[in-house]
Amino acid sequence: MSEKTEVVNEWLSRWREGRIGFHRDAPHPALQRHWARLGVPYGTKVLVPLCGKSLDMRWLAERGHPVLGIELSLEAIDQFIAEGQGEVSRFHLGSFDVCRQGSIELWRGDFFHFHIDQAAEIGAFYDRAALIALPEATRQRYAFHLAQLLPPGALGLLISLVRAPGDDRGPPYTVCADEVRQLFTPNFELTHLEDSQPEDNGWQESVWAMVRRGPGV
Repeated sequence: MSEKTEVVNEWLSRWREGRIGFHRDAPHPALQRHWARLGVPYGTKVLVPLCGKSLDMRWLAERGHPVLGIELSLEAIDQFIAEGQGEVSRFHLGSFDVCRQGSIELWRGDFFHFHIDQAAEIGAFYDRAALIALPEATRQRYAFHLAQLLPPGALGLLISLVRAPGDDRGPPYTVCADEVRQLFTPNFELTHLEDSQPEDNGWQESVWAMVRRGPGV
């Protein structure tokens, strides 16, 4: 069994069994603190990879951003829809089953199967739990694929995480500042915004503003 298959199976098992301690019952404080300073224009569509049922998507939608979340777990999508309000439409695009509620679309499928022609309207992104959910061997592929989906000038907010010293389990996985820079500087301009205070378990988050570079930049 490949490392990617193991990660996918673990992720789906967590949702089926309700082991979702990573889910927050409120929008992420770093998103609330820093999103406005990015200057993302009103109405810009925001990509949220590996979105789960994050309330961050509703927070973004409430501020005038259409949201496109990509998620493997049917349980996560069904729970998000059930916990929301408004009519739901369902349709199929390519290899994805799509649910739309208000200005939020949830695409069920593999992020790596999401292609640039499906991302035509996307102008920004938010990653709180995608990069850190992936094993080291897959993170380079993720960074490259994300870059291919975004037009030059696209703005984004990334939250990375470092676990306590000696704690090398995952997911979520430790992705240190040096790795963030190594992964993204070829295609993005990075600005480190803050490091959180370490949590009781020793985990510490870092927050990054990102801008997709243009050709030759």
